[in-house]
Amino acid sequence: MSLKVGIVGLPNVGKSTLFNAITNSSVEAANYPFATIAPNVGTVMVPDSRLDLLEKLFASKKKVAATIEFVDIAGLIAGASKGEGLGNAFLSNIRETDALVQVVRCFDDKEIMHVEGSVDPIRDLEIINLELMLADEQVIQKRLQRLAPKAKGGDKSVLGEVKLLEKLQTQLNNNQLLNSLELTDEEQKMLRGFGLLTTKPLIYVANVGEADLGNEDDNAYVQKLKEYAANQGFPVVKISAKIEAELSELEATEKLLFLQEIGATQSGLDQLIQTAYELLGLKTFFTAGPQEVHSWAFVNGMTAPQCAGIIHTDFARGFIKAEIYPFAAIEQHGSEKAVKDHGQIRLEGKTYVMQDGDVCFFKFNV
Repeated sequence: MSLKVGIVGLPNVGKSTLFNAITNSSVEAANYPFATIAPNVGTVMVPDSRLDLLEKLFASKKKVAATIEFVDIAGLIAGASKGEGLGNAFLSNIRETDALVQVVRCFDDKEIMHVEGSVDPIRDLEIINLELMLADEQVIQKRLQRLAPKAKGGDKSVLGEVKLLEKLQTQLNNNQLLNSLELTDEEQKMLRGFGLLTTKPLIYVANVGEADLGNEDDNAYVQKLKEYAANQGFPVVKISAKIEAELSELEATEKLLFLQEIGATQSGLDQLIQTAYELLGLKTFFTAGPQEVHSWAFVNGMTAPQCAGIIHTDFARGFIKAEIYPFAAIEQHGSEKAVKDHGQIRLEGKTYVMQDGDVCFFKFNV
């Protein structure tokens, strides 16, 4: 499964600069509103040192990492849900994403104009959140206009959906994002087809200046953002889009030295990926052999057949058993043969719940 993340924010907060850096793309990042018109889509590999070691141990011809797809849409402004700026149409490009990353400007720079005239991270993110809520409200109202008369007419098949829509509408009317609303499993199932934006997990990216990145003490803008996000229960990742752009041009060794020089332990992209995985409850399993090593993302709690289906639907349909051992075992013993000799390869059936770091060989018959 490939994780898909939408990037949102006001114009000129560093969205496209960040997108360019993390996807090593060359999307226009101009100093004027609406430089991004059509959505930009880029795919990045999820870094995992375990995959690198498996590649060496198996002397594999090919290494394939799990991926994240980033979708960068045009900068939103107040009134976007009603057609201001580039309008609500571009929000449709992120309705199918798994999570949203909202880039918030947390630096001063007289050379880079701010669409609101000043830097204020809380005001900025509330503008974006309001536009997302208004866009969701439009979707809910349209569904209610279509279904409410049927419910009143005695159509029991739509009663559950109407009640859910009214529940969602009340939440939005209280100026609350839908991702903070507690829903039953049945309601969650109904919700999946709605394409609502504020139901998605949210990560705030504090885009800071170069001098602030390696500084242990956050600047006043970041402090305010972290306090606000903590009250909402959303994570904050501090990134310098400008530094990420520089890092994207470097080789692995140079990148590590650069990070050490600025007092950082990992790149902003790595932090963002890690945060997205934690937020969505994603884990990683591996398949490995001389031809190919591959890392695969899965949702925590999935069974062996479900994970086999991530590779190919036939694997799930004809699942028999899976040979599995933990990555730690091959890391310790140095080869799959040694792992087997130590009795650490297990045969697991259909009820086995996959664990992070499992190295698997699926047996199936269709």
